[in-house]
Amino acid sequence: MIKQRIAILGAGGYTGAELLRLLLLHPHADIRVLTGETQAGKKMADVYPHLAFVNLPALVPTASVDYKDIDLVFCCLPHGTTQEVIAVIPRHVRIIDLSADFRLSDIATYAKWYGHEHRAPDLQKEAVYGLTELHRNAIAKARLVANPGCYPTSAQLPLMPLLKNKLIASDSIIIDAKSGVTGAGRTAKQGSLFTEVDGGLSAYGVASHRHAPEIEQELALAAGHGVTVTFTPHLVPMNRGILSTIYVTLAKGKTAQDLTNTLQQAYADEPFVKLAPAGVAPSTHAVRGTNLCVIGVFADRQPGRAIIVSVIDNLTKGASGQAVQNMNLMCGYPEPTALMQAALFP
Repeated sequence: MIKQRIAILGAGGYTGAELLRLLLLHPHADIRVLTGETQAGKKMADVYPHLAFVNLPALVPTASVDYKDIDLVFCCLPHGTTQEVIAVIPRHVRIIDLSADFRLSDIATYAKWYGHEHRAPDLQKEAVYGLTELHRNAIAKARLVANPGCYPTSAQLPLMPLLKNKLIASDSIIIDAKSGVTGAGRTAKQGSLFTEVDGGLSAYGVASHRHAPEIEQELALAAGHGVTVTFTPHLVPMNRGILSTIYVTLAKGKTAQDLTNTLQQAYADEPFVKLAPAGVAPSTHAVRGTNLCVIGVFADRQPGRAIIVSVIDNLTKGASGQAVQNMNLMCGYPEPTALMQAALFP
């Protein structure tokens, strides 16, 4: 097969480094361009010493990229900056955007949650939401894919089949999610310092996190009507991983076993979504460094309710791994290519 000539915009961040880790294993990836604004002119070895022995191009400013010989772009730029960059990329180039700039289909909702008007509304109309398992056909044909957020991936994969099959109530979903510190990015921030995080657990973005409308947008598509969730993210002192504990009310006459059966059927042929054995609560250790989402379902002690535990690696299935999975779909490669690593343990 012909190799894809690839540019990674914003390669100096954690998602850029994770993309490199995966793409270096990809037989059809030809990494041509890496950009980084503050690191322009540096070698990747200077930014990430673990890549010191890999032959990679030096970092350049994003504005200097010539897309003539590029087939596919991974955009890992900060939220709010991506729209204008993508707007000038030639039409022959396919794009996978890992920021939030194209995830919300309604531009008024985007403006409300991100604090400014959408700067590329015409491009938003053609963007396809990149939750691979549930939008596979549209992703394969897309030019611009909006890679999902990490928290939304961990919540949507277990919930969407249940809402689609009307097994749970759509008005009482509670998502209690906990993430490792890499979710905050690599830029130095007081709240991400070791001394601020180690030995503690804290909620943030309470009732105001920007992933809430993204979660509700996709759940509404599954349910066939509007869905409102209670979503609270937490920061935990670990590098990688997301664990979402989800509380649901069962539809009349349904049981937790019905939820398990439906999820098993929905994901029976999926390489990256697995059901934990009965009675086993999945741990982030089980997915560290992988593109897996592992789901466990439990009957609550309160009749008529169930508890779902969903785990992913926020940098892999929650970001770069899912991006490579989408690349494989868009380019006609087997979907698991470069993504079948076993979990890193311990």
